[in-house]
Amino acid sequence: MRLLSFAALTVLAAPLAAQSPSPAPAPFPAGGPPGSIAVSAVGEEEVTPDRARVMIGVQTQAATSALAAERNARIQKAVLDTIRALGIPAELISTSGFNVYPEQVYDQATRRTRITGYNVQNNVVVEVRQLDRVGPVLDAALAKGANQIASLTLYSSQAEQARRRAMAKAVERARADAEAIARAAGGSLGGVLELTSGVEPSRPRPMMAEMQMARVGDAAGNTTISEGTQTISASVTARFLFSPVPR
Repeated sequence: MRLLSFAALTVLAAPLAAQSPSPAPAPFPAGGPPGSIAVSAVGEEEVTPDRARVMIGVQTQAATSALAAERNARIQKAVLDTIRALGIPAELISTSGFNVYPEQVYDQATRRTRITGYNVQNNVVVEVRQLDRVGPVLDAALAKGANQIASLTLYSSQAEQARRRAMAKAVERARADAEAIARAAGGSLGGVLELTSGVEPSRPRPMMAEMQMARVGDAAGNTTISEGTQTISASVTARFLFSPVPR
């Protein structure tokens, strides 16, 4: 795995003489003025997803908006009832969007646009806490009339702990880089002067690939899910005290 890091060595100049009398500055340690070494490093941790978030949609069409909405509500209720029957609690199911829009065509004879019907789209987001239930949830929803699987996101419940481990690795690598620079410059590394952190985007498997795999299914026609792995990265930028005197 390739580590991303860069480093810079800066030596602070001695202060200029003051224009007016002032107390003499403290003498520098033997060997010259102090300086600093600034480095950045990235740490990484791999996690295996153990949860999923899936958006399930129902889209219906009818001559009137009321009729399209009535059909949509009937199908969506059947979808939600069967998902709850699989053991997904109501607090993990939420509405993501409800849209009503007309279907229109342009009449060349009258040069006017006319409405030919209406579409109603209703999406719900389902949080699945056990990955072995994702396939059954998708199959049950489609069997009850859902006709859209808008997204499928896999994630790990241990992502926060992994982020902290990645950050600790980044700090260790930053210090190791700074020590190598200090030795190469003929000096030694001191304490930390400044330390800042950041979080790099995780690198999950591409969702398009996940969706394709989800629809392959097994020999019985049941949807299967492959969780793969995700990489969680954390970055740090550190500045250490540099002494030109080797230890």
